Amino acid sequence: MPPKKRARVAKRSAKTDKGAAEGETSSSGGRRRKAAAAAETGGKEESSESPASPQHCRWLMKSEPESRFENGLDLKFGIEDLKAAPDQTSCWDGVRNYQARNFMRQMKEGQVAFFYHSNCKEPGIAGIMEIVKEAYVDHTQFDKKDVHYDATSKPDNPKWSMVDVQYQRMTKRYLPLSELKNYHLQHRAKGGPLKDMALFTRARLSVQPLTTEEFDFVLSLEDKEPL
Repeated sequence: MPPKKRARVAKRSAKTDKGAAEGETSSSGGRRRKAAAAAETGGKEESSESPASPQHCRWLMKSEPESRFENGLDLKFGIEDLKAAPDQTSCWDGVRNYQARNFMRQMKEGQVAFFYHSNCKEPGIAGIMEIVKEAYVDHTQFDKKDVHYDATSKPDNPKWSMVDVQYQRMTKRYLPLSELKNYHLQHRAKGGPLKDMALFTRARLSVQPLTTEEFDFVLSLEDKEPL
């Protein structure tokens, strides 16, 4: 069942923190916009036709929860901003990396993603959201006032896409990057679900695929004491 129409809410974009890239946001005019997708600009253009791995049906998406101004616009967009949005739903725009874009184009309605706070004092997973609209044209690429404007993208052949996401819930506790990294190192040495997690093997991407095994293991940590 298609999602109800809703007012357009924020924008996004991504950035890196001290060891992993983080998502950022965008704004336009005097309005604050949402943040989130990918300032990991660049990369070689890749075909969006390559099929997603059948294992990759979960996701991790980064956004900045703290204010950061670019061209006079606040790029802040944390999970609380998504929760406060109309219908608790927003577009996830501003992704300007081909691989991250292609991952978004592989997303299916009803799939879930971790909301990852990036470019902040303590990066980590703050909650869970659902994909409620599959990839469509990201309008910010054509907006000259937007920090994600791309003069090389044309309306008849747009480069960039976005999806709509809806807040589901906060994790029972915040899952910091430092804790996830400890598990990753353990699993890389002795075997385990996080040994190849993209958060560490493709850290600069603001949109990352997760296997069901990776997602379930990370989610199980909310019921455990911090490592």
